[in-house]
Amino acid sequence: MARSCLALVRFIGICSAAACVRTDEIMHQDIIPLYAADIQDQLKKQFAYLSGGRGGDGCPVITFPDYPAFSEIPEKEFQNVLTYLTSIPSLRDAGIGFILVIDRRQDKWTSVKASILRIAASFPGNLQLVLVLRPTGFFHRALSDIAFRFNRDELKMKVPIIMLGSVSELQGYIDKTQLTEDLGGTLDYCHNRWLSRRTAIEGFAQKVKQTAQILQSFGTELAETELPNDVQSTSSLLATHTEKKDKMKEDIRVAVEQGDDILGSITKPVTENPEYKLNQDQLDNQTTVERLLAQLHETETAFDEFWIKHQQKLEQCLRLRNFEQDFREVKAALDIVSERLSAFTDVGNSRSHVEHILKDLANFEEKSHETVAKARMLASERDAFIQSNHYAVDSIIPKCSELHHLCDAFTTETERRRNLLNKSLELHDLLEKSMKWCDEGIYLLASQPVDKCQSQDGAESALQEIEKFLDTGAGNKIKELNKIYREYAHILNEDLKDHVQKVFQKQESMEEMFQKRQVSLKKLAAKQTRPVQPVAPRPEAFVKSPCTSPGLQRENVSNSESSALRRVNYRKAKSDVTELHQSRGGSTMDDEENLAVLRQHVMNELIETERAYVEELLCVLEGYAAEMDNPLMAHLISPELQNKKDILFGNMEEIYHFHNRIFLRELETYIEYPELVGRCFLDQMEDFQIYEKYCQNKPRSESLWRQFSDSVFFQECQRKLDHKLSLDSYLLKPVQRITKYQLLLKEMLKYSKNCEGAEDLQEALTSILGILKAVNDSMHQIAITGYDGNLNELGKLLMQGSFNVWTDHKKGHTKVKDLARFKPMQRHLFLHEKAVLFCKKREENGEGYEKAPSYSYKHSLNMAAVGITENVKGDAKKFEIWYNAREEVYIIQAPTPEVKATWVNEIRKVLTSQLQACREASQHRTLEQTQSLPLPLPASSCASPSRNHIRNTKKMEEKKADLPSVEGCGTTAAPKYPEKGKGWAKPSQSLDASEENDGWSSAEEPLNSSDAEEEGGGGGEMKLTPGKYTVVTDYDKGVSEEFTVKSGDLVQLIREGEDGLWFVKNLSSGREGWIPANNLLMLIGNSKSAQSLSSSESGTASSNLSTSSSCSDSCNVSSTSFSDIKG
Repeated sequence: MARSCLALVRFIGICSAAACVRTDEIMHQDIIPLYAADIQDQLKKQFAYLSGGRGGDGCPVITFPDYPAFSEIPEKEFQNVLTYLTSIPSLRDAGIGFILVIDRRQDKWTSVKASILRIAASFPGNLQLVLVLRPTGFFHRALSDIAFRFNRDELKMKVPIIMLGSVSELQGYIDKTQLTEDLGGTLDYCHNRWLSRRTAIEGFAQKVKQTAQILQSFGTELAETELPNDVQSTSSLLATHTEKKDKMKEDIRVAVEQGDDILGSITKPVTENPEYKLNQDQLDNQTTVERLLAQLHETETAFDEFWIKHQQKLEQCLRLRNFEQDFREVKAALDIVSERLSAFTDVGNSRSHVEHILKDLANFEEKSHETVAKARMLASERDAFIQSNHYAVDSIIPKCSELHHLCDAFTTETERRRNLLNKSLELHDLLEKSMKWCDEGIYLLASQPVDKCQSQDGAESALQEIEKFLDTGAGNKIKELNKIYREYAHILNEDLKDHVQKVFQKQESMEEMFQKRQVSLKKLAAKQTRPVQPVAPRPEAFVKSPCTSPGLQRENVSNSESSALRRVNYRKAKSDVTELHQSRGGSTMDDEENLAVLRQHVMNELIETERAYVEELLCVLEGYAAEMDNPLMAHLISPELQNKKDILFGNMEEIYHFHNRIFLRELETYIEYPELVGRCFLDQMEDFQIYEKYCQNKPRSESLWRQFSDSVFFQECQRKLDHKLSLDSYLLKPVQRITKYQLLLKEMLKYSKNCEGAEDLQEALTSILGILKAVNDSMHQIAITGYDGNLNELGKLLMQGSFNVWTDHKKGHTKVKDLARFKPMQRHLFLHEKAVLFCKKREENGEGYEKAPSYSYKHSLNMAAVGITENVKGDAKKFEIWYNAREEVYIIQAPTPEVKATWVNEIRKVLTSQLQACREASQHRTLEQTQSLPLPLPASSCASPSRNHIRNTKKMEEKKADLPSVEGCGTTAAPKYPEKGKGWAKPSQSLDASEENDGWSSAEEPLNSSDAEEEGGGGGEMKLTPGKYTVVTDYDKGVSEEFTVKSGDLVQLIREGEDGLWFVKNLSSGREGWIPANNLLMLIGNSKSAQSLSSSESGTASSNLSTSSSCSDSCNVSSTSFSDIKG
């Protein structure tokens, strides 16, 4: 800094000297200096000029040539020219005095007189001699001689005036070489050349002066500039100053070139002719230009020296700002990794868990290595700053020391965590060895043959086995519990301490069992030595006791051993009790053990992948989502991407918190019981609904990602995370994870079919598959366009799929053809609880999720007025959906028979649930109206109507088609939906008349006739009439155990029994048996098509009920078809 200030002072001094160029180098005017450029037009008149000639003592010669209009020259111009000419010679030459040569050879005396008087009055310099060439005419010459004598006093000047008659006389006073050619001399003089050169020299002098002033001002500006506090401003300032410096250097270069050109023009004659002699004025000009060039070079050198110091200062400032910025980033990164390191507080609850944590710590350390290395590298720059004599080294050294301290602290803490985990691993190894030793001991006790222990040799052999086994405990068992507590005190938490205590208790129990077994065996071995005749025990004794021996004490020992064996490791004891059990069930046990190993393998994979999944989510949230709010990264985010974090990441944070705080912890509690993990899924099943929101947002997220995938921000985040894959791969993780669960559950269920939790696993698998289906359906549902209503009001979306659809509107609008359309329509159907929507699938465009189709809404049908015909003749993939008593019929063709069956079953469930709700409402209303139920009607009154009666009834129904229907099931009002084309069609007000179609309907009963009201009383239970019925629920609890029926079987009613039982014949199997009437549904007619389902509101004549349901007005009168539907 001191050297920089000294350079500045020197530079400003030189610039000041160059800016104040002494006038004697160019001119020496006392007032404001005149320049040739200013009076160029006046000098061009050439009424006076400075030829460069000198007198004998070096006096400058000013020549006044013959100028006819001399008297007409304005006084101002005359004064300016004389002043300028006298200012050109040096002060020394001008001080000697000027010689004036006045050429008036072609003039008159009167003009000579006037010229001399005017010059004498206006000449501004010192005069040494005035030489006048008088007129050459005889008369004027004589007149001038006479007049000069008489007017000598009048023409009296400070210097003598000599009248000369010819140029030869003039050469007596001034050497011929100092006179121009017009005065008979040999001096080379060109007035235009002289004027041009004077203009150039003076312009160059001005250029040098201006350059010096600009450099001085620029130097002052640089010196007074305050150093910025950020990298960008410092870089900008350095670039600006460098640009200005380059411009200054260019100006200096141009000025030097200009001076060199002028100097070359002055010395050109000498260069061309070495014998050429420059006159004094030319020499003075050469000297002046050389001095100006020297001054310019000196100024440039001083500026360069100052600029080097200033540039160094700015570069040091920029380096400092970069260091400070890197310091802030590195320190923030170190704070983050230190915070993450502080999260490694868990010491593990098992060996595998500790190994997993150690692996995580190693991965974390590897990922953090770049941050620590960058911090150490930045801290190592301290020496470089010191060596370069940086001006801010006092503020840099503490920061470098802080970085060294943070890196050392991080390394130390990482090593401490690793040591703790290694200690924990060592402890778990010891615990596992102890447990394995205990299990082997229990196995040894359980595997010792009981019958062989009764002999002395057998007892001694068993004792040797026990002693040999106990010798192996030196390196396997826990010797002192307190020593373990002291040695591992820094890692023992409450859970781990409890685990140690349990293992130690197990070890003590096992050793106690060995001691008791040793006592028993020693007694058996010692017993044979007594001289007592042994009595052979009965064979049953070997079965009752492991070691039969008389005496109460031995029975107590055996009982205590059995009790201990039952307490410790029941699973091992159960599988390894005796060799007999092993031989009988060894294969089964091996299979079970293999299944247990496979279950544990699946469980380990589930937990390990769950931990990895949680870690990946955290990595994305911290490495990408959080960085979008980081002010230090804001400059990398384009304006269009700002405030789009919720779109890009959706509810990933919610998913992460669910898995990290709840699901992962719950999973880990089932690690020892993998077959029960289904309960864990079922308990958290509602929380898995959050994936539906994430998947619905996925198309918007992927579209945004494709738009900004090349963003520098994402590339920088990926570089920091050291990810090989880009962000979009990690945004797909939740979608992949939710689909992975069903695969793992399938595997677990495969190996747990005979286990306790098999039902929960099956239910969890079904629920997960349901969530996947709901997610998939919702992805299609959100693509529906053109629907005016609220889709949420339609209830749950049950099914969706694409079908071929034909229409057959027999009672529709006049524009609709009477016959079915031959060409099918491609429609995508959405089955909701309250409506079925018909949409047209649009073409797929775009990429990725943008390729998802869209669906244009066409129309919808209210499920309260819908019926179905399950089978259509001639095509096993077709079924019918009809509306308002078949006013509108839609023939649906599924892609496969399986898809058709799935849809028919789902629609049947919807219609059945509607009928069930309607029937319950009717029963509730009936209970409110009556205190007791009427007696059942006689069988004769409910006999099946004849065909003619049915035909007459149909005709009556057609005649009454315009009558308003009776209100039915009115306990809950249906929602108001838009009309067809905007929502769905209004419920039909006409009778549900079964026409000549091949669909099935229920028995038509004259519910609205007066006879029916008189006989039935309106609220009594209707009895079934003979005919064909279909079974809607499985039944295998009849009187005859061999008679069973399944849902969908056709049965023929034979006779009615008591307690609601009917004797029927299964038309499928040909067998007969009793079955509850509530399981039957009557089929009317001999049509070849399958049963017809309807939930449309019935009219006053009949109700159309089928395998599904009917929300008809007859619900409050009869329950013939679905009196009791289970499930």
